Amino acid sequence: MAKRNSLWANIDWLTVFIYLVLVFLGWINIYAAVYDADHHSIFDVSQRYGKQMVWIGAALLIAFVILLIETNFYVFFAWFFYGAVIFLLIMVLFFGTTVNNSKSWLTIGSFAIQPAEFGKFTTALVLAKYMSTFGFKLKRFKSLLTIGVIIFLPVLLILLQNDMGSALVYFSFILVLYREGLSGVVLFFITLIVLLFVFSLVLPEVTFFILLAVIALVVFLILNPGMKHFFRVVLFFAAALALFAGLGFFIKAGLKPEHILAGMLMLGGIAAWVYSLRKKLKSYSMIALVFIGAVLFSVTVDYTFDNVLSSYQQARINELLGIESDPLGVGYNVNQSKIAIGSGGMWGKGFLNGTQTKFNFVPAQSTDFIFCTVGEEWGFAGTFVVVLLFVLLFVRLVLLAERQRSGFSRIYGYSAAVVLFFHFAVNIGMTIGLMPVIGIPLPFFSYGGSSLWSFTILLFIFLRLDASRLDYLSQ
Repeated sequence: MAKRNSLWANIDWLTVFIYLVLVFLGWINIYAAVYDADHHSIFDVSQRYGKQMVWIGAALLIAFVILLIETNFYVFFAWFFYGAVIFLLIMVLFFGTTVNNSKSWLTIGSFAIQPAEFGKFTTALVLAKYMSTFGFKLKRFKSLLTIGVIIFLPVLLILLQNDMGSALVYFSFILVLYREGLSGVVLFFITLIVLLFVFSLVLPEVTFFILLAVIALVVFLILNPGMKHFFRVVLFFAAALALFAGLGFFIKAGLKPEHILAGMLMLGGIAAWVYSLRKKLKSYSMIALVFIGAVLFSVTVDYTFDNVLSSYQQARINELLGIESDPLGVGYNVNQSKIAIGSGGMWGKGFLNGTQTKFNFVPAQSTDFIFCTVGEEWGFAGTFVVVLLFVLLFVRLVLLAERQRSGFSRIYGYSAAVVLFFHFAVNIGMTIGLMPVIGIPLPFFSYGGSSLWSFTILLFIFLRLDASRLDYLSQ
């Protein structure tokens, strides 16, 4: 049983231990990834592993200071921290340094920081602050609007920096909202959107639109105990398709068949929706709206993919979905990554013996693709241990979040867990070819001071809140 006012006794040392082990493993794998016989000392600060050692020392100091600060400090200054990071994100747009096609760094002399990394814990603080206020109700429109602004303001600024990976991380906060009472329908629609995005790119447009119409009609049939309404809806779509066939001559005028088909399906969906409203068939009208939205979304995806995304981003998505294969071009990183991990076998090639690592076959091996080094030199056994440590960390964070007496602490704890999990899942997923290469670090492993410090702050603020869970926390 935790004791009040006993800070060091109440700190969850198991989580601290997992953190320290992950940081240490990350450091020695960075050493292996960029090992240079001419600079063999792991303490050589002229090399990446030496610099990482300095950043680890600074991170431990930051963690210690965080644990000493009263918990009310994080509640009171939540909006201030958030505003400071928003200011830095705006400054990056004007004075930032471009690295790997992303203008996301602020450089002062030899020192550089990436504000987008620090925006994660400040957004978590503000969400916890806002959602734990007295009288807050998640399902109110005003509440959802405010939460949307809190999350999407940094997302917008980060997207303007051309840093898609960091921006996507913020969407993980939706899982926190779900834990706090957001309807599961939202998660269903998010899943539906992802599936629509994938299928609209993989399938030919005409096939995709016909498949959507068939699915909609099947759902109508399942929900309809009789056949009267179903046949009427079928007539709406049949009339729309007949109109599509009748307008075939427009194809010669420059219109594509899939565009005409999309328009006709929209007309059929709108007719079905109006019919459902008049007959007061709420479930039908909802299905019709989803169908209309799916068609519109698919058209938007195609337009965005062809006209907004860069050719390199298009190639990465096509490579991931198997639409195109370019192992020596855009798919080179992932291809070499899978070779490196697979070559490790069960027990690996041994520390500093990774050939893919030593000859620099995998780009960004000390940063985004650090997991390749683990797979090649430590094998399946090593990757299993690393994954197990991360899973233990996530499970522990969820358990700690659930035992909080303060809404602020619980919401912040879940925010920390989902942000770390998103990084873990996407980073490892992209190294083994299950996720697109979007350039986000593996927590506590990837080389870089900004990411290490931001993850450390994110984690240790929660550990500080948890250590004081029996104390009164003003909100």
